[in-house]
Amino acid sequence: MKRTPLATAAISLCIVACSPVSARQGGPAPVTATPDSAPVAYARLARLALDSDIVLDATIRSVARIAPDEAPGLAAGYVRFYVTADVGALIRANGPLPARVGYLVDVPFDPRGRAPNLKRQRVIAFARAVAGRPDQVQLVTPDAQFAWAPMLDQRVREVVREVIAPDAPPTITGIGNAFHVPGTLPGEGETQIFLQTTTGAPVSLLVLRRPGEQRRWALSLGDIIDEAGGAPKPDTLAWYRLACGLPAALPDASLQSQDADNAAIARDDFAFVRESLGRCEDGRAG
Repeated sequence: MKRTPLATAAISLCIVACSPVSARQGGPAPVTATPDSAPVAYARLARLALDSDIVLDATIRSVARIAPDEAPGLAAGYVRFYVTADVGALIRANGPLPARVGYLVDVPFDPRGRAPNLKRQRVIAFARAVAGRPDQVQLVTPDAQFAWAPMLDQRVREVVREVIAPDAPPTITGIGNAFHVPGTLPGEGETQIFLQTTTGAPVSLLVLRRPGEQRRWALSLGDIIDEAGGAPKPDTLAWYRLACGLPAALPDASLQSQDADNAAIARDDFAFVRESLGRCEDGRAG
């Protein structure tokens, strides 16, 4: 397909903008920047939502393929398009956007090695505004576009609500002090681990050991450290902050005030927390 002047200009930009329009129902069979059979991992949605200031539900109106030599950074097995899209709904935005926007997107070739047909496809895209170009947006990653589906739409909206909530858990930047306090009975004790955050808001972990009971832990988002909140549920923003933000092990600097025995228990309790959280699975190859 021959590129328009607008498509050529957009090569130096990147990806999508729009204005509030009521959400649509139905639509043609969707396409996606990931295989249709692969669900989008919560960790990936959370990362994209945190990096975006625009999340769109849109239908692609026109498509122009970008030549590989004009598509820097294009991954093997992918093709880059400049698309214009009609916005059906704004899932997230800091202000009004045009009803039609343009952006660049990278999508994989189909199993036959052909470029997919994106025209008239309904998608969800994670993007940022482009300064001075209200009709253009930039995807937060080259492939931050997904086939629209009811369940994905619902999940994206849930993730966005978590991200923009006033009490959203902050980004973890490191580990502060950590210490273990033995109890009066053999095998009894508590480990407290204080986390460092971008906002300075207090976040801590409490690991409890009780004789005859399974070890358990809790997350505290505030000055009060107790077990009331319990461990965060998987696939929530609090889980994501920990599973994807905690280091693999406690740093030695966090345990300087501890003797060798208590430091060893604190390290083991931290490893217990990391194991119970599971891996931060992004759902992407490589």
